[in-house]
Order: sequence, then structure tokens, then C-alpha cells
Amino acid sequence: MNYSKPLPRANKNLGQHFLRDNKVIQNICDDFSKDAKAVVEIGPGPGILTRFLTQKELPYLCIEKDSRMEEFLKDFAKPESIVIGDALDIPLAQHLNESFLPKEDLWLVSNLPYNVSVPLTRLFLTIPSIRYMTLMVQKEVGEKMLPTILPKNEQKNGMNSLHVLLSTWFDIKLNCKVAPGAFIPPPKVDSVVLSFIRKTAPDLPLTECDNLESFLRKVFSNRRKQVGTVLKSHFHPETLKVALEKAQIDPKLRAETFNLTQIGLLYSLLKRH
Repeated sequence: MNYSKPLPRANKNLGQHFLRDNKVIQNICDDFSKDAKAVVEIGPGPGILTRFLTQKELPYLCIEKDSRMEEFLKDFAKPESIVIGDALDIPLAQHLNESFLPKEDLWLVSNLPYNVSVPLTRLFLTIPSIRYMTLMVQKEVGEKMLPTILPKNEQKNGMNSLHVLLSTWFDIKLNCKVAPGAFIPPPKVDSVVLSFIRKTAPDLPLTECDNLESFLRKVFSNRRKQVGTVLKSHFHPETLKVALEKAQIDPKLRAETFNLTQIGLLYSLLKRH
């Protein structure tokens, strides 16, 4: 791809890898361009995706931690659309609500730094105005977010807390797989792009996110142990026994073998105890 300026040197401390694969770029930038009312890009770097996202005729806002990138982003986005700061440090929900963007149907796009991909995705989950997300993550993290990326006989993670948390409020699918050679400099791992659509009628209100996450930490604290053994230190034995019976869960099963329905039902039975 040709740019008006040479690309800056990638900052390893910020986990920067600049995407250069045209097909992957197109897959990302076309994902929800016809559905969303605005675009929020987190960590745009020198604007590799920005130059295409800003052509979608949608309101656009980006947040970039590396101040060096501002001069590159100004080639594609208006100065008022560029925020220099760390998305994990600024009050993101408040910032989006007070911005010029519409208050619903936001599309969040990000090539997430591998070291903060989980906390950032967790943050995005809690902001209801974000309806669509197109996220690139390390393949290993992507397999936890969506275990069905792999055939069942190759799935290493099974059911896990991250998948349950995200799937409670989002439908998730694989957009594309990304090899290391798609980046400058190439990372040492493969990546995947995942597409997220917020559920219009989730089983739980978003206000229960913290409580569910706390419960999942207990359930999956040792997901290879029997669930009855794992949970007996957290709940009264009789309460746990009744809940497992109502959920039709054998206490000798391991949490990694559960499905979403079983975990959701168990949470609803135990959340007040």
C-alpha cells in the first residue's frame, strides 16, 4: 500500500504491528459499514484502516495512545475526531456519550494490542451504544473468545469464562484468519478477526456483567476439576446441590464441558447466594 508518509517505527512496548494485507483490510473495513451509524476506532496507529473507514460517510472518532500518530491520522480524519489517550485510562463510555457521535449503533473497530486485548474487549462489552465490533486479536485469544474457530477435535480451550461473558451479550463469528506476514513487522503469532453483534434480547441485563464475571471466575478457577469440588468452597453444600440438580448438571462434570445454557441457568440459581 502507498502512503503519503513513510510508516513510523513500530513501538514494541505498545505491541504495534502495522497491517499491510489488502484483503484483510477490506474485510475489516467493510464488516458493518452498511449497518452502523458511526465508527469508533481504537488504536488506529498511522491510519492504515482509518483511511478507508473515514470514506464510509459515517461519523468517525478514533482514540490513539501513541502521540506520534496524530500527524498521520490528520491525513484522513478531522482534528476533532482524533483523541490522543489510552482507551483503558479515559472514561470511554462517558467520552463517547458526550462526543458528536450518535448514542446508538456504534461500530467499534480495533487491531487490539495483544497484551491488552482482553481488558479492552471487556470494556467495550459494557458500553451499550457499541452495537457492532470488528476486532483483531491474537489467535490464541480468539480461540477463547470463540472456541468454534477450531474443529471440535482440535479445540484446546473448551468452554471458558471469556467466551461465556462475551456470548451472553454478543453473537460472535469468525471474519478471517490473519498470518504474521500480513503485518509490518510480522508478529510471532497468528491472528484472527472476529465480528460481534450485540444481542437485542440477551438473557441477562448488562448491569449483571460484574456479578456474572465474578461467578465465572469461581466456576472456571480450575475448569479441569469437577464443578462440585470447585464450587463447594463458595456456596453452601445444600444450596449448591439443589442448584446443580435443577440445572441437571452432574457435580462430577468439569466446567470446560458445559454449554452456555447450563452455565446461564446455574448462574441464575446461585447468583443470590
